[in-house]
Amino acid sequence: MYQAGDLIIYGSTGVCEVTSVQPSAFPGEDRLYYTLSPRYGTETIYIPVDSPVFMRRVISREQAETLIGQIPDVRESTLSGDHRAAAEQYEASLKTHDCTELLRLIKTAYLKTRRSVQNGRKPGQTDQRYLKRAEAQLYGELAVALGIQPDEVRGYIERSVTAKH
Repeated sequence: MYQAGDLIIYGSTGVCEVTSVQPSAFPGEDRLYYTLSPRYGTETIYIPVDSPVFMRRVISREQAETLIGQIPDVRESTLSGDHRAAAEQYEASLKTHDCTELLRLIKTAYLKTRRSVQNGRKPGQTDQRYLKRAEAQLYGELAVALGIQPDEVRGYIERSVTAKH
C-alpha cells in the first residue's frame, strides 16, 4: 500500500502524488481510497486502494540513470507492415508501463519515422501518435526521477548518451 507523499505511476495518467489514504467518503462503503494528484495535470483522482488500474512506484534516480545508459543497447521492435497490427503492438507496449519497453517503443517509432523521411515519405500517423504517448509517459517519469522538467528530458538523454559514447 502506498502512503501520502509517495510518487506513483497510475494507469495512463502517469506520475501522481498520493496526497492521502483514507476511508471512503461514501456512506456504508468500507474501503480505503487513495487521493491522487497528477504531477502534470490539475485534476484530483479518488480511487480504491484495491483498484485494478495499474499502479507502481516511480523509478529512482539511480534506476533512471541506468535506463538511460542502456538506450544504445535497446533493440528496435519488429513491427508488422499492417498499421493495425503495429498499433496493437504499440498499445501493448504502452500498457506494460515498463520503462525499457517504453524506450523500445520510442526507439522503434522514431527510427521508423526517420526512415520514412529519408525515403521521401511522410511519417506514419500511427507511429507519430504512439511516439508522443510513449514519450509523455516515459519522460514524465524520468523527469520526476531526475528532478528536471519533462521538456528537459530529451536533451538530458542526448547529453548522457553522447558523453558515454
